[in-house]
Amino acid sequence: QVQLVESGGGLVAPGGSLTLSCSSSEYVLSSFWMHWVRQAPGKQREFIAGIPFITSRGTTTHYSPSSKGRFTISRDNDKNTVYLQMNSLKPEDTAVYYCAADSRLKASAEADYQIWGQGTQVTVSS
Repeated sequence: QVQLVESGGGLVAPGGSLTLSCSSSEYVLSSFWMHWVRQAPGKQREFIAGIPFITSRGTTTHYSPSSKGRFTISRDNDKNTVYLQMNSLKPEDTAVYYCAADSRLKASAEADYQIWGQGTQVTVSS
């Protein structure tokens, strides 16, 4: 069965850093755009970043305005893993973070994806 498995969430102090990982299959990584999305209780889902299998002219990473400059999405296809490096974390970054896959980039806050991970909790608090 095709699945995505997130890990790396936890408690971190404001201003700190955290790296999330999303483990998947080679098939998924080579066939889909990979995304990071988050959702906090009482708030709508928020797109964070997306990355294609191969970065080229016209096909590159994409970030939400709120995450650009603080968050970095990357992938290691040899390890079948997508990462989200988060720096300068703020309490408002507290949410469940999901990785998700689809055949194209979906950056809308209301976007649905073909494949979802189970999510990993990130809590930013002193």
